[in-house]
Amino acid sequence: MRTGRCLCGAVTFRAAELGAFGICHCRQCQRWSGGPMIAVSVPQSAMEATGPVAPRRTSGWATRARCAECGSPLWYRWDKGIDGAGDYEVPIGLFDDANGLTVRHEIFAAEKPDSFAFAGDHPRHAGPPPREDF
Repeated sequence: MRTGRCLCGAVTFRAAELGAFGICHCRQCQRWSGGPMIAVSVPQSAMEATGPVAPRRTSGWATRARCAECGSPLWYRWDKGIDGAGDYEVPIGLFDDANGLTVRHEIFAAEKPDSFAFAGDHPRHAGPPPREDF
């Protein structure tokens, strides 16, 4: 069980199970998070959140959510709408303890600025991830 919260603590969550841990370099994630989206997947059935969550449909495939109080990015979901059935992609900085995670992949690596690189031996996809990665 992992717990976490937004910057102000108004939104808290519990993740009973974690999925893949990865990095997204797409321009939407860069603009939303201020850099690459470094997140871990949490299955919908394993996520329990409380507080003032403000979801917003930001693309044809995802809804992003923020804290309505402090504006912290909370997660994006691979879904078909605000109340879709997608997993949560939660930035690791929101977890109270993000230790013990290993990067499994980077996606949209072709959009990564040349000013940084992540160490490790993991796949780096030039575009979207293959569906089997999720």
